[in-house]
Amino acid sequence: MKKVLLPFIMTLLIVAGCQSPAAENGVRELRLAHNQPLEHPIHQSLVEFGRLVEEKSDQNIKVKIYANGQLGSEREVIELTQTGAVDISKVSASALEGFEPDYSIFSLPYVFDDYKDFQRTMQNEEVTSKIYNQTEEIGFVGLTYYNAGVRNLYTKNQPVNSPDEMNGLKVRVQPSQTSVKMIEAFGGTPTPMAYGEVYTALQAGVIDAAENNESALVSNNHGEVAKKYMYTEHQIVPDMLIMNAESLKSFSDEEQALIQEAAAESTLYHEDVWNKTIEEVKETAQNEMGVEFLQVDKEAFMKSVEPLHKEYAENEKTKDIYQLIEGAETNE
Repeated sequence: MKKVLLPFIMTLLIVAGCQSPAAENGVRELRLAHNQPLEHPIHQSLVEFGRLVEEKSDQNIKVKIYANGQLGSEREVIELTQTGAVDISKVSASALEGFEPDYSIFSLPYVFDDYKDFQRTMQNEEVTSKIYNQTEEIGFVGLTYYNAGVRNLYTKNQPVNSPDEMNGLKVRVQPSQTSVKMIEAFGGTPTPMAYGEVYTALQAGVIDAAENNESALVSNNHGEVAKKYMYTEHQIVPDMLIMNAESLKSFSDEEQALIQEAAAESTLYHEDVWNKTIEEVKETAQNEMGVEFLQVDKEAFMKSVEPLHKEYAENEKTKDIYQLIEGAETNE
């Protein structure tokens, strides 16, 4: 039924997008799409974003949220945001790689020392201004980012302490060329695959491992089939809140400021929600699912991807953002 209705809904939104943001009785409505379920911390934070927008605008701007992938995959909602059929969407930074090379920097392993380093970088206006505004010409701009955790490796049963133990390991990765190269550098065999297929692929032995933050163990039940979770801490790939450029410009300067202010405040709100969630899922995964959390030889993993860093530093499409982030870290 979803497959039948989705094209129809998207057609209606595209037609409505010609008048975006929709207005009724002086109240303007922003359509926001994302792919997570209602109980996910990102949905809670987007609800808070909507509440803040309505509060700051004296109820003159409202946000209607389409959760759980109602309006399509991340790539589809990015395209809908470009056209204005959707005003705002929350997508992974990795999904934006195909639209703007700057976003691939987040898939580069160990570009940040740790999450605090990532936070400091994302609070650097020079960095965010470049990333957020780079896509204006193709129809959308960034509003803020959300913590999507630190990505680590997990397997069905095999402990992995160093890249030497990755040989032959089939690892699910996001559809990101950088992530593919990362697993190859680690010594494993990358297997790009839709997130919704990971559970059954692990269960059936189609893949031996996957990589994600701890919430995947519980929210998607991966902990039922994956019993070893290794803290490789190889990537910090945030979720991004993007908005149709013309939709944002259609508001007054004051209204644009309040939308951006609400976005920034929702990011702070999300940090608390996310951290609490991770504590809860780790306890559940360990005590109820029998998942073992292991430390690894992180230095060995970092050394294995040094050629990738060299490639980013020399590539015409990525060297500017790479140097900017490296410089932002050095200046702290």
